[in-house]
Amino acid sequence: MKKASYESQALFNLPKRPLFIVISGPSGAGKDAVLTKMKELGCPLEYITTVTTRPRRDKERNNVDYHFVSTERFQEMIEHKEFLEWANVYGNWYGVPKQPLKQALAKRQDIIVKVDIQGAATIKKILPEAVSIFVMPASMEELVLRLKQRHTESPFDLALRTKTAEEEIKQLSLFDYVVVNKRDKIDLAVSDIEAIIAAEKCRGVPREITL
Repeated sequence: MKKASYESQALFNLPKRPLFIVISGPSGAGKDAVLTKMKELGCPLEYITTVTTRPRRDKERNNVDYHFVSTERFQEMIEHKEFLEWANVYGNWYGVPKQPLKQALAKRQDIIVKVDIQGAATIKKILPEAVSIFVMPASMEELVLRLKQRHTESPFDLALRTKTAEEEIKQLSLFDYVVVNKRDKIDLAVSDIEAIIAAEKCRGVPREITL
């Protein structure tokens, strides 16, 4: 039997290339709930925790849901170039820390991070090979209901977030994938994201992330 060539043998030993997955979407789309469900199911990803200056909500855990810091500390991190990207959203600062990203990439670990629409656009400019996923509700009515049920927005803030969401949904064509997170159907949204990851792993030309 003819032995396989060196080139063909090498194809079976290609180095694992980690994915950088960016989850975004309008406020109230259920992004946090989707990520929480993925963690519960043991999806093997490195979940990058965002740094923020906004007040902690009930049931949120520091250094788990977010790294909650003061505005002064956030500005220090900007000065020391500790963020991949940062932005002011609804009057609060949010940033994606670089160090855990570098550590995950060094381990060849797939990464997932949640950011706002502006942050997703910035990351795509910095890392064009990032996989961007837009999570959206089944309808605007469903999104408004979710925002109301959080009991964290004033009538003014609710109206602002609703108007902003309408504009953000118009930008979904800028993303690689769109996942609809229907009310009480979060398992379907998670399955869709898992399918996206599986498809990306089967690409003939893998995405290559260099940070």
